[in-house]
Amino acid sequence: MKPTNLLFILSDEHNKRVLGCYGHSMINTPNLDRLAAQGTRFTNAYTNCPICVPARASFATGRYVHQHACWDNAIAYDGRMPSWGHRLMAQGHRVTSIGKLHYVDSDPRRNGFDEEILPLHIVNGVGDLLGLIRDELPRRPGSANLGPEAGRGESDYTRYDRSVAEETAKWLKSGAARDHGKPWALYVGFVAPHFPLIAPPEFYDMYPEDKVPWPDMYEKADRPEHPFIDAMRKCLCYDEAFDEPMVRRALAAYMGLVSFLDDNVGRILRALHESGLTENTRVVYATDHGDNLGTRGLWGKSTMYEESAGIPLIMAGPDVPKGNVCATPVSLVDGFQTFIHALGAAADPGDAGLPGHSLIDIAQGYVPNRTILSEYHAAGAMTGSYMIRHRQYKYIHYVGLPPMLFDLEADPQERQDLGRDPAYAAAVRECEARLRSVVDPEAADKRAREDQHAQIDKHGGVDAILKRGTFRYSPPPGVKASYY
Repeated sequence: MKPTNLLFILSDEHNKRVLGCYGHSMINTPNLDRLAAQGTRFTNAYTNCPICVPARASFATGRYVHQHACWDNAIAYDGRMPSWGHRLMAQGHRVTSIGKLHYVDSDPRRNGFDEEILPLHIVNGVGDLLGLIRDELPRRPGSANLGPEAGRGESDYTRYDRSVAEETAKWLKSGAARDHGKPWALYVGFVAPHFPLIAPPEFYDMYPEDKVPWPDMYEKADRPEHPFIDAMRKCLCYDEAFDEPMVRRALAAYMGLVSFLDDNVGRILRALHESGLTENTRVVYATDHGDNLGTRGLWGKSTMYEESAGIPLIMAGPDVPKGNVCATPVSLVDGFQTFIHALGAAADPGDAGLPGHSLIDIAQGYVPNRTILSEYHAAGAMTGSYMIRHRQYKYIHYVGLPPMLFDLEADPQERQDLGRDPAYAAAVRECEARLRSVVDPEAADKRAREDQHAQIDKHGGVDAILKRGTFRYSPPPGVKASYY
């Protein structure tokens, strides 16, 4: 296979169902749809953690959360574990980052890059301390601003993403993309469609508020009950302030942000083409996790439902089958081997035990013998949660709480939880055994809590953290975090 450059575009909080190529009837995403038509679309792709910092640490290191121990948005990747960038740089490849990373802070060589352009990292190298507190979940009142602020306009994030697209196009058109003897790796991190749900007018106005699809199971009588989900709703109180007009504005804004993202992706792909690099560059698009978007009365991420844990993943370029749809389950840890494989680098013996596989091989038909894993130990989690896919089933394990089980072939919207149905007890046992072949859920939950308690003590204890407050989202470079 011919080594090529690799351009990996990672967005933030993109629900895979809000994409034309994934079947949405209303969304306008021509650039990503075209990329999918030119390559392979993965229909069963997952984040390894449905929140930013741990997911991005898994993407960087090729390790599951319980392996890298970046449990939440206050314990971030610091470069001590080798990343795909470190491996490539050691073999003479140029590795550049433009945009959001969400590591501890900016130190390019330590983080696995030759350069970081417009990097966005956790706030003050500390991040979201409130998310460390899980023994008694604190209410996060800032979450309730999601609905009231939603609508048409500009935000720090939309301005930042335009700058990321501009810097990427500039990098592709400059000598930086051509002055090296070996293929390069370029990582681009956008923030859209992450909240605040404020979309530029030209994109917001694509979606009339009275026409946006209403969230599934949104009515209170239709919302499923489970101790983990009930506790999360109280902590991450997004929905408390919503009324019907707000729901419609929030969805129109989210869809507008997806189209805004797609437009920025289009700018990058045009710059790639105009620079004469398309034929020698593979392109991957993915996101760090999804967004519940009101389904079951939930917003934001943090759950193992498809809206949150499922992600879009598209790849195109040399040796990638065109017009292909791949149902083999994959996840963000596969990015590690994909970078190594695409650039023709040699695999390091120290990486032999990593759980990932090259997405190029999988697109070409290889089916790894493995169980992919997503896990969550962060804000709003009263206990550790773990998700695997096994045959048609999605199994969700909660330490000390009843499990969930969904038959995604018969019930793709996850309306019927079979976890406590005696008729599916054998399937639950089989899935739990597969989960335990990958991780000891009780041991990982214990380690996470111990590490989080140590961080709490380091920052003065629970009362000091509660008094300090927190922020709703990490601001882009040059913007101060707004605490509440």
